[in-house]
Amino acid sequence: MVPESAYVAPSAVLCGAVVLGERARVLHGAVLTAEDGEIRTGSDVVLMEHALVRGRTAHPVTLGDAVLIGPHAHVNGAVVEDEVFVATGASLFPGAVAGTGAELRINSVLHVNSRLEPGAVLPIGWIAAGNPAELFSPDRHDELWEVQRTLDFPGTVYGMPRGASMRELMLRQAEFYGSHRDDRVLDE
Repeated sequence: MVPESAYVAPSAVLCGAVVLGERARVLHGAVLTAEDGEIRTGSDVVLMEHALVRGRTAHPVTLGDAVLIGPHAHVNGAVVEDEVFVATGASLFPGAVAGTGAELRINSVLHVNSRLEPGAVLPIGWIAAGNPAELFSPDRHDELWEVQRTLDFPGTVYGMPRGASMRELMLRQAEFYGSHRDDRVLDE
């Protein structure tokens, strides 16, 4: 659903159960794909060029009011509360929650099933993992892995146990995305 006050650029893509709030702006090249889970935005939300927002069955996307999703940002099955700034290239994974007023700076990552507290700042290139999230600089990979391992990325994202082969993972992904073979463009 796209309200009259919203704007969706001609080169943006909305697919599936997408509900935009009042005065939402979806800029050129942005993709909102709700093929198996809803995407719902609040009012005064801006999704900039080439942002990707993906709703999932177990993890629908909710974007609160007055949220900015920067260019090339990736929001996959996450909740972004009100007045959050998601900078260029930032990534939020399924089950993640960015609390009210948080800032995710350039190329930062909010990991699966992790919660960034309200008002928190995730620095450029850093990773937040855990609930509540602990912040890790890129040079702390071994410490990050100790937290990250318990968050169940393959189970959350792919519904498969850690250690599943790439052949198994990609067979499942190919089947899932194969459902789009018969998609068609709807005229408005």
